[in-house]
Amino acid sequence: MSDVREVIIIGSGPAGYTAAIYAARANLKPLLFQGMQPGGQLTITTDVENFPGYPKGVLGPEMMEEFKAQAERFGTEFQFEEILEIDTQTRPFVLKSDFGEYKAKAVIIATGATAKLLGLESEKKLMGHGVSACATCDGAFFPDKEVLVVGGGDSAMEEANFLTRFAKKVTIVHRRETFSASKIMVDRAQANPKIAWALNRTVKDIHAGEDGKVATVSLVNTQTNEVEEHACDGIFIAIGHKPNSDMFRGKVDMNDVGYIHVKPGTTYTSVPGLFACGDVADAVYRQAITAAGTGCMAAIDAERWLENQSHA
Repeated sequence: MSDVREVIIIGSGPAGYTAAIYAARANLKPLLFQGMQPGGQLTITTDVENFPGYPKGVLGPEMMEEFKAQAERFGTEFQFEEILEIDTQTRPFVLKSDFGEYKAKAVIIATGATAKLLGLESEKKLMGHGVSACATCDGAFFPDKEVLVVGGGDSAMEEANFLTRFAKKVTIVHRRETFSASKIMVDRAQANPKIAWALNRTVKDIHAGEDGKVATVSLVNTQTNEVEEHACDGIFIAIGHKPNSDMFRGKVDMNDVGYIHVKPGTTYTSVPGLFACGDVADAVYRQAITAAGTGCMAAIDAERWLENQSHA
C-alpha cells in the first residue's frame, strides 16, 4: 500500500480504540492494526465493574466490541494484522507486517503490556474464573474469601495488602524466603493480620471445583519437593508485566523494562510524530480507564502535531 495515511494506530485495547474514536472524529481517517489479540488484555477478562458508564458491569470482550463499533462508526479502518517492524528514521514512517508495507505521517503506539504468568495450562483455562493478574480489577469479587498472591516483589505486596480490603485471608506464595520487594512494602505486608505466608513454595497446578472456578492450588515445597494442596477461592499472579514494546527497542526512549518514555503530561515520545498511550507507557496504573484516557490524549496530540507540520 503506497498511499500515506495521516495516522496509523498500532494496538486495539482501550487505548487504541479510544485513540481511533478521537482521530476519526478529527477526520484523520485512522488505520488501526488490531494485532493477534484484538481488544488486548480485556479479552481475557470476565466482569469489568470499574469502568464508568457500566453500572451493572460488563464483560471485557463485550466492552471492547463496543469500543471497536464506536471507532468504526466514525470511519476508522481496521486491519487484522500485526505490525512487525517500523522505520522511525524515514518520513513518512514505514511500517511492515507479514502482508504488506504501510506509511503514515504520525503513528500512535497502543500495544499494551502483558501480565507475566506462570505458564500453566490451568492458569490459562481459569483466567477470569478465580485466576487474575489484577487485584485492582478483580479484588471486589472476593468478599470474605480466601485467596493466594504469587510473587515476591513490590507488586505482590501491594496486591496482597489491597486484597485484604475484601478477602478474609490472603496468602503470599513465594519461591524463596527473601524478597525483591522493598523493605517498607514487606514490613507493611508482615504487619497485616489478614496476610499469611507460604514461603519456599511454587505453584504446580490450579484446580477448579464443580462450579468451574478455582477451588484448590497445588504448591510444591522447594526444600522438600513435597506437594501440598491449598484450598482457596482465587489466585492472583503478581510477578510483573512486560510492555509490548520490543519492536521499538533502540528506536525510541524507554526504561530498562521496556515502558516507553513520554514527555510529562503528554503522549509525545522521543521521536517526533510518534506517540505512545496505554499500558505500553504506563508502569503505574495499568487500568482500562487510564488507557482510554491516554488514548484520547494521543489522538489530540497527533492531530495538533500534524496541524503544526502542515503550517511549518
